Amino acid sequence: MAYSPRKRAKSIAGRIRFWPEVEEGPRLLGFAGYKAGMTHVFMIEDKERSPDYGKEVRCAATVLETPPMLICGVRAYEKTVDGLKALTEVWMENPPEDLKRRVKTLRGGSPEEGFKRLEEGLDRIAELRVIAATQPRLASVPKKKPELMEIKIGGGTKEEQLEYAKELLGKTIRITDVFKPGEAVDVIGVTKGKGFQGPVKRWGVKILSHKARKTKRGVGTLGPWHPARVMPTVPRAGQMGFHNRTEYNKRILLIGEDGEKVTPKGGFTRYGVIRTDYVLLKGSVMGPPKRLIKLRKAVRPPHFPEEPPKITYIYRGSVEGEGG
Repeated sequence: MAYSPRKRAKSIAGRIRFWPEVEEGPRLLGFAGYKAGMTHVFMIEDKERSPDYGKEVRCAATVLETPPMLICGVRAYEKTVDGLKALTEVWMENPPEDLKRRVKTLRGGSPEEGFKRLEEGLDRIAELRVIAATQPRLASVPKKKPELMEIKIGGGTKEEQLEYAKELLGKTIRITDVFKPGEAVDVIGVTKGKGFQGPVKRWGVKILSHKARKTKRGVGTLGPWHPARVMPTVPRAGQMGFHNRTEYNKRILLIGEDGEKVTPKGGFTRYGVIRTDYVLLKGSVMGPPKRLIKLRKAVRPPHFPEEPPKITYIYRGSVEGEGG
C-alpha cells in the first residue's frame, strides 16, 4: 500500500520531492546522468563490522554516464501557506539551440535585471535553485532535446547562495563539482514499464488449483458483502512498472573521465560506449538503459565509510562472457 496507487509516472524523468539540509558552504545538492548498464567489480571490503572486512569481495555495479550540465537559469521560491511557490527566475543570455527545443521562450529579461529583483526580494526568498540542462549530444544517447532539472543550492547564507548562483549562471558543471567517490547518494528515477499485468505478476498472489471456480490467476474473493465495494487492498490487475521511485544511500564506487576503463568490448548492450564522465554506483539502479537518473545528496546517514573504496578489478568482458 505504500506504493499505491500504482499508476504511470507523469514524466519519464524522476521527480525529486525533498532536498536535504547541509552545513558546508553553498553547494549544489544534485546531478543527473544516463544509465548505461551494469558490470561487476572486485573491491576491498572496508566496513569494519562486516565478516569480510579487509578481504577482496565481488559486488554488482551500475555505470551512469554523466555529461556536464549547463546552468541555464536560477529560480527563487518563497514560503506560503500552500508550500513553496516560485517567486521569480533568471535565465542565461544567448542559450544554445538545443535548449530552445525544450524551452520556447525564456522569460525574465536580462540576467542583471533578474538578479537585481532577487536582491531586492532577498528577505522573501526561502529557497534558491538552479535550472540545469543535460547535454545528451555529448553522451551515447540518441536524442537532442535536453532535460531540465532543478537543483537546490544548500549551505551558507542567502547572500552567499545568491553570489554562488551568479557565478554558475551560463556555465557548465561536472559531476566532480558535486559528488566525490565513496559518498552516499540517493537515486531517483522511473522504473521499467511492464504495461497492464494481472494480479499474479503484479502482486504475487498464489495461483489457485486447477479445480478452482471461475479463475486460477486471480484472488479467491473480492472481499465481504459489507462494505459493499471492492477495497483498495484487494490485489487487482492494472499498470505495472513505469513508477517514480527513490533508492536511498547508494555508494559511489568510482568517478572517472576515461570511459574505456568501464566500457565492455563492443559497448554496453542497447547503449554503446561511454564518451564523457561516468559514475560507478554499487548495486542496481531502476530503469532500462538510456533512462535519465537523478542523483541527490543522501538525506539519511549512510551505513558505510564515506571514503573512496579500493577497487582491484572492473569487469569489461563482452556480452559473450569474454574477460577484459
